[in-house]
Amino acid sequence: MFLETIENSVAMTSRGFLDGQLLIAMPGMPDERFARSVIYVCAHSPEGAMGLVINQPAPNIEFPHLLEQLEIISSDSGIKLPERAERFRVLKGGPVETGRGFVLHSSDFFIDKSTLPIDDGICLTATVDILRAIATGGGPRDAILALGYAGWGAGQLETEINENGWLHCEADPELLFDLSFETKYDRALRKIGIDPAMLSTEAGHA
Repeated sequence: MFLETIENSVAMTSRGFLDGQLLIAMPGMPDERFARSVIYVCAHSPEGAMGLVINQPAPNIEFPHLLEQLEIISSDSGIKLPERAERFRVLKGGPVETGRGFVLHSSDFFIDKSTLPIDDGICLTATVDILRAIATGGGPRDAILALGYAGWGAGQLETEINENGWLHCEADPELLFDLSFETKYDRALRKIGIDPAMLSTEAGHA
């Protein structure tokens, strides 16, 4: 199945320190896969962490075509998707298990035993039912679909933060869900009072 539940991705028995926070890659990020990335942390515990990159659209993957591949809609059905579904974007959520899909969304949509509340107003659902709902004009008010995720083992994320690989700050729905992906990195930095140009200059002299 394309979309699966996420309990086995990382332990989620209790709220962790960085749950619901944004990670912002520092300019000197050594892993080029995460250069200028903004990641929403879905779960953080002593066993590890899991998050979704929210500012990297998946190249050459359109939501309507994905619905066809999943046989949610038929390519010859002539059904026109609701406007909200037409605008829905597919993102590269991270380098781990890129064949799995995760929908980060507002809390006005909930599937019992499938939807995981993360923070006030933000939930995660990883079953195909949410895509069916979006395709038919239902589903959450705000949502993004990410393919794959970013994962860290025990203590790994804490080490990377201590080594100045990441900054972190509170998330907000506008930054999470709007479609201006190319500006999210700079806006996330400004959210914590950092001028991106100054940060880049300082990092170059580190």
